[in-house]
Amino acid sequence: MKGVGADHPYWEALRDGRVSQQQCSDCQQWHWPAVYRCSHCGSWEQQWHEVEPRGRIYSWTRSHYDFGGPREHGLPFVSVLVELEHASKTRLLGTLEGNPAQLRIGDRVSGQVMHVEFDGESLPTLRWQLTDQGEH
Repeated sequence: MKGVGADHPYWEALRDGRVSQQQCSDCQQWHWPAVYRCSHCGSWEQQWHEVEPRGRIYSWTRSHYDFGGPREHGLPFVSVLVELEHASKTRLLGTLEGNPAQLRIGDRVSGQVMHVEFDGESLPTLRWQLTDQGEH
């Protein structure tokens, strides 16, 4: 993948099938989006840690138009913003497997990294699955 931004390690990990998040080496604050300098303590020392892609739905939306996106999603598809359990509730965006009729904020999900074809390029993406609904 191209790029040298603060979030480059995230995209490299995702390309390799892992989810990685940034944490300040000094105060242990988690950061997403990625930063060069900690907004909490001012440290320039940031480390990346692999985290389990598990959490709860923080927000979601159902799209009935593909907006030129990958055909693998099908229509309609659900985009979810997931609050991670093991990275101080940082939030990552992805799509939900399937199209459940009943979906609620707080539903538990687990994710996996998948690759989709878009404009002739294979791109890593997070795909989430419901693990148990109703336990909030």
